[in-house]
Amino acid sequence: MRRYTTLLIVAFLLVVVVVTGSQQLAGSGHVEDGVTMRELTVYTTLPAEHVAEFAAAYEKKSRVRVTFVPLAGSDLIERASKNDPTVALVLADAPTLEELTRRGKFLPYVSEETDAVPEHFKQEEGAWTGVWYDPIVFAVNSDYLRTLKVVPDTWQALAQSDARVGMTDFVAADAASNLLYSLISQFGEVQAFAILRDLHPHVVQYTKYLSNPVRQVGMGEADVAVAVASETMRYVADGYPIRIVYPADGTAYSLGGAGILAAAGEGDRQAAGEFIDYLLSDDAQTALQSQGFYFLTTNPMAFAYRQFAGKNIVLFQQKPGFSEEQKKDFLDRWVKYIRFSQ
Repeated sequence: MRRYTTLLIVAFLLVVVVVTGSQQLAGSGHVEDGVTMRELTVYTTLPAEHVAEFAAAYEKKSRVRVTFVPLAGSDLIERASKNDPTVALVLADAPTLEELTRRGKFLPYVSEETDAVPEHFKQEEGAWTGVWYDPIVFAVNSDYLRTLKVVPDTWQALAQSDARVGMTDFVAADAASNLLYSLISQFGEVQAFAILRDLHPHVVQYTKYLSNPVRQVGMGEADVAVAVASETMRYVADGYPIRIVYPADGTAYSLGGAGILAAAGEGDRQAAGEFIDYLLSDDAQTALQSQGFYFLTTNPMAFAYRQFAGKNIVLFQQKPGFSEEQKKDFLDRWVKYIRFSQ
């Protein structure tokens, strides 16, 4: 009898060790409906509505509960720099990721999915990987397009056309100001400001929100909008008469990516890596698009990428690595000499 009792005790202890070890490898979690749910905490600069849907989809698919903590870029950098072991991942804009890389806060991560991402969409040593990007495009009213013999498909051509143009004020949104800095970085100050000066008389309105120039084109209030692709695709999906033209001489883009924090526990790092791979998948794209968010995947192996009509879009390769003081000077000059010039 004593022999069987000893065997039962040993078996029980083995089960405890296996369960405990599995939970440690899989990250922290809790039991829900009799199933152990893993948990993953993520700092992000994305709005809560952008991340809630695919977090729910991922939880259903992988039994991992993802908790997002939305923060402004500077706040996220400060929080991530405190080395909290309960936070495993950062999902943020490229400048935020680059600053955290400079501070040595990321653990490099490479998988089959991240390895497929083009080099210009990720940190060269694997500290973070871009998962989506949002280029600036020309959203053209379909009726206006039919009147044209030659479509303005470069920045200079648009500036010299007779089109009524809608665009977002450079001071109003980061994606808009990034266009200003990118034009200057790509073409140089003189040519960039010359393009914007020629474009200015055709601008119907400098709007405060990224969506409004596209709405203007869809309603026939403008002929062409200089707009982010995500907003343009949303209006196209809603049936507005809009065609997308990708600038042949290149365009600016915003990039969002993810990096695993080095301070996180081993199990949480594993869960974070699996989530990065998910963000690069078609499942994540489907979840986003079901909520009207049309960011472009950076993964050329994804079906969504292969189906994207503009997959050969030309992107500016010169990164606008200007200081905050330089950026302020560029904005001030644009406001003074173009936006409110006589």
